[in-house]
Amino acid sequence: QVQLVESGGGLVQAGGSLKLSCVASGRTFSNYVMGWFRQAPGKEREFVAGITRGGTTTRYADSVKGRFTSSRDNAKNTVYLQMNSLQREDTAVYYCAAVQSRTVPLGQSFYDYWGQGTQVTVSS
Repeated sequence: QVQLVESGGGLVQAGGSLKLSCVASGRTFSNYVMGWFRQAPGKEREFVAGITRGGTTTRYADSVKGRFTSSRDNAKNTVYLQMNSLQREDTAVYYCAAVQSRTVPLGQSFYDYWGQGTQVTVSS
């Protein structure tokens, strides 16, 4: 089992920044690809970003490319999502997820472990 705990969400004005963190425990963190997903009210959960086990490769949804950056610190069992130039459309609950994989899957069904989520609200 892998336990994931997100933090760093909050209320921010449009154009601002937030940095989310997700701390993992239970298994060897560096064995897992980490993904970030989000779910806005009334919408399905969608892929936002992902990072490979060693942190060398990242993938992003088109809607966040150039604004969001995912990174990880395997010594701290932590993955991050730096979010810049936030827009109202980024308002959602953000989840981190983990899967043992060589690449970053886009589909949520591929991921085995999920955090409880952290709310991000962007005001105009």
